[in-house]
Amino acid sequence: MIGNDINVILPELVLVGAAMAVLMWGVFSKREVGAQALWLISALFIGVGAWIALTGRGTDAAFDNMFINDAFGRFAKITMLWSGAAVLLLSKPYLERAKLMKFEFPVLVALAMVGMMMMVSAGNMMALYMGLELQSLALYVIAAFNRDSLRSSEAGLKYFVLGAISSGILLYGMSLVYGYTGALGFAEITDVIAAEGLPLGALFGLVFIVSGMAFKVSAAPFHMWTPDVYEGSPTPVTALFATAPKMAAAAMITRILFDAFGGVISDWQQILALLALLSMYVGAVAAIGQTNIKRLMAYSSIGHMGFAIMGLAAGTEAGVQNMLIYMVVYVATNIGVFAFILNMEKDGRAVTDISALNMYSRVAPGRALALMVLMFSLAGIPPLVGFFAKLYVLQAAFDAGLAWLAIAGVIASVISAFYYLRIIYLMYFGEVSEALDGKIPMLHLGLLTASAAAMVFGIVNMFGVEGYALTAARALLG
Repeated sequence: MIGNDINVILPELVLVGAAMAVLMWGVFSKREVGAQALWLISALFIGVGAWIALTGRGTDAAFDNMFINDAFGRFAKITMLWSGAAVLLLSKPYLERAKLMKFEFPVLVALAMVGMMMMVSAGNMMALYMGLELQSLALYVIAAFNRDSLRSSEAGLKYFVLGAISSGILLYGMSLVYGYTGALGFAEITDVIAAEGLPLGALFGLVFIVSGMAFKVSAAPFHMWTPDVYEGSPTPVTALFATAPKMAAAAMITRILFDAFGGVISDWQQILALLALLSMYVGAVAAIGQTNIKRLMAYSSIGHMGFAIMGLAAGTEAGVQNMLIYMVVYVATNIGVFAFILNMEKDGRAVTDISALNMYSRVAPGRALALMVLMFSLAGIPPLVGFFAKLYVLQAAFDAGLAWLAIAGVIASVISAFYYLRIIYLMYFGEVSEALDGKIPMLHLGLLTASAAAMVFGIVNMFGVEGYALTAARALLG
């Protein structure tokens, strides 16, 4: 029996073992092995992601259904692992310049990744919380990884304090659900609700659970940590926050709502609709006055998570499928954007002020063109992939009877287009000023170009993502 359980969780065990081995290697090595550790963990992420993609079939469970290996979890894990590998590889030049190339960084990212993988495969409240805390504790540390920076220390402290509060809210909600249903397993909770209905106390618990998870996904009004943490953290950490953890949090919310509370969609649909509405408009309006590109990307993430939550609010198979598509497109776009941001330099100093992009098209027309494509995609301008991703979640909400939310989403998308277009305006029509002088490594240029190309050529068939997302949605709802 234990052999079957081990086989189900083998990818996670490999990552844990590798993280521990690299940790011991770094501690006992007589020289700094940060760069080698980073390459090793990156290659491991790519390899484990490919392993999951090639060998994953059907649905398996381990440890009395506390861990579920299905197509939905595999879809999220592959996205997280490959995006995590991309961010680690992008981080290397920045960490070397900032003298932050320590072996602890990739080890912490690996441990956070194990937590994320646990989150998206959890079949039990306690398993979900264990994965969530493993991810969170590692991310708290890397947010403050630059110990010589007051902003980085501030970012880590804010993230830790507010994260602890959200974890308390989440635990309180779980305790209420357990108290009124007598179950912690998602399948058991579903059975109780089907037999007896959803008790009022458990409904309050559900509200607390959704509120706690909304913090993790940086949905308004639980978004207050996001701009400060994005701005204060080292830029590679910000790039990580904007990619893999977002996918993990969205998948975690989907898993618990549909696996445990799928029989009472009407009870949580309006909660998600409100979160989506607030997130879209906070992200759209608050970003307009931002002058720091990392803070702008923070508010951009809040807005985009609103659109992803809109897909979940539909409560349908199409809603889950389109949410997954949206998250893949969002993560792929952010990898390209941060490949650019990581190389914004002037006189050897990192620059994050948006005004530094004035007339950048004259300095590097190719990079400016790639960033323009990515900004257009984030804004949802047709015919780029970002447009279709937004169209799909809007259609799912409309078909589910949430026409008012779909209309509000269209208006929010129009408002948010302003700050994306402002970046493009500055690059092509801004005032002439001292240009950025940072050179871009080939890997960064390749990922920037590939991300922009994917937004253009992905309109043909989404590179097959639609079919995989449908399979994942059916596995969850089936």
